[in-house]
Amino acid sequence: MSATTPGPRDDAGIPDYLGALGIPGLADIHVHFLPDEMMRKVWGYFDGAEESYGRAWPIHYRTTEASRLEQLRGFGLKAIPALSYPHKAGMAAWLNEWSAGFALRTPRALHCATFYPEPGAGDYVRKAIADGAQLFKVHLEVGGFAPDDALLGEVWEALENSGTPVVIHAGSAPLSGPFTGPDRIRRLLATHPRLVLVIAHMGMPEYDAFADIVEEYANVHLDTTMVGTDFTNGFAPMPDSYLARLPALRDRIILGSDFPNIPYPYAHQLDALARLGLGDDWMRAVLWGNGARLLGLADE
Repeated sequence: MSATTPGPRDDAGIPDYLGALGIPGLADIHVHFLPDEMMRKVWGYFDGAEESYGRAWPIHYRTTEASRLEQLRGFGLKAIPALSYPHKAGMAAWLNEWSAGFALRTPRALHCATFYPEPGAGDYVRKAIADGAQLFKVHLEVGGFAPDDALLGEVWEALENSGTPVVIHAGSAPLSGPFTGPDRIRRLLATHPRLVLVIAHMGMPEYDAFADIVEEYANVHLDTTMVGTDFTNGFAPMPDSYLARLPALRDRIILGSDFPNIPYPYAHQLDALARLGLGDDWMRAVLWGNGARLLGLADE
């Protein structure tokens, strides 16, 4: 294992840190952009996090869309996702239209999309794929649905056939529900084993169970969103034994941040991963190589 370069102390130090690693940038697969009114509602929800989650969750990047885009480019993101997800029927097609427009008007933006178990979901997902969608996102607890819902059969078939990645929040943190956990994902993959899934937050707190799935299915990945941070270690720390699995999983782990909805600076996520002490080769793969491969980004 190679030595591990200390992570950046603050956001201003990110470019120098990437230079020290010798990578061209960051391939962050878990970034959110939403219509302004919807983003304000999301932030309002986090303002009440002490009631929802039992702890404060101050949004660190509560700024304008233009400012947030400038910040991400300054951090070194070579592609900027605009992940969104619906919490009820009738939202997904509208969000997909907004996301397509965001990608057209925003340099370096990824064309993202989402879905919900509802009549016509297969149609609008096929349309999004045909229109160039590069990445999908769903959140099982917020959406309140099972990934193997019968209304999603055509959706998963289209995504499996196209090979389009799907970031899926399936773990039971920070809130569990009837549709979270690894068993539902196993049921989905039994029917659609070629799906390209990215398990958000490394599946916390069911870390080992989701790692087992990654080892069994060639197209399943994990993203690092909030993993190892001081904030997350307060309610869903990785077991010490789990760290021993991470070197072998190196090529299936992708950087995720949850920007802008994080209660700490972006640099802290990078530093938290460096603190694991898994070596610079591991960091290079996770921060750039794996995400660049999955998203089709070229080295510069």
